[in-house]
Amino acid sequence: MSQRADTAPPKKKSAPNSTFTAALFELRRSPGAIFSVVIIILVVVCAIGANVIAPFDPQEQDLAMRLLPPGTVGPEGRHRWLGTDALGRDVLSGVIYGTRISLTVALSAVVLGLGLGLLLGVLSGYYRGWVDVVIMRAVDVTIVMPFFLMALVLRIALGPGLGSIIVALGVSGWALYARLVRGEVLSLRNREYVLASQSAGANSWYIMMRRITPHVMPSLVVFASLQVGVVIVAEASLTFLGLGVPPDVPSWGTMLATGRDYLVRAWWVATFPGIAIVLTVLALNVFGDWLRDVRDPRLG
Repeated sequence: MSQRADTAPPKKKSAPNSTFTAALFELRRSPGAIFSVVIIILVVVCAIGANVIAPFDPQEQDLAMRLLPPGTVGPEGRHRWLGTDALGRDVLSGVIYGTRISLTVALSAVVLGLGLGLLLGVLSGYYRGWVDVVIMRAVDVTIVMPFFLMALVLRIALGPGLGSIIVALGVSGWALYARLVRGEVLSLRNREYVLASQSAGANSWYIMMRRITPHVMPSLVVFASLQVGVVIVAEASLTFLGLGVPPDVPSWGTMLATGRDYLVRAWWVATFPGIAIVLTVLALNVFGDWLRDVRDPRLG
């Protein structure tokens, strides 16, 4: 008569059982992704807490303090860690406040473009026929024109203001989202759960919004994370040309435009906002690539 074992065999360690847990598990294996997350968190914190973090008012002018090099101690005993510009404004405070403006413009434009692209892409892929033809011809016409050139034309047409540059950048990017969504919808419209909803008598809007859109969003979010960096560069470029954020609003592009005449005499005025743009865009691109690889490891 065999005796029963007193202890059960040890259980095998289970793999991460949720998307979030799996993402964290993969994050620990990617130093580049960790770096990008740290930079993104720092940028978001600066954008939200600019009023608390910035040591000075970014618009406060003092001609007696103009073009001071980084690390200079002012008469009141406070450091200008990144120096001052031609009007005596603190560069560090401008970079911190510029984070808020640049990130707000970029995120708002991406959300606008994503919303338009999602709606039109779902309509195009689901209905097919003449709806698909009209929307895709509009996509082709939009994509033919370079993103920055279209944003420039729309910015001039819409006139000055922060809202106009958001609309210009958002509308300029909708076609890329629409084309991506259409491809996803074409592969989903004949799935069993979609056909079952159609057989049950569900209306088209319900099927598109509740049965198809949730499956499209992961790919769309990954693509949008990459586009944020593109929009940040486009906003800074338009502002550098004098067609972006108004001059009285502190942004990275405004600081670049202000410092271009002092690159030899006062390199820090344009260098530090330029570094902020490079680090932010690099972090967003690395993070977007990591998200893509996590979602589909075969693309890595």
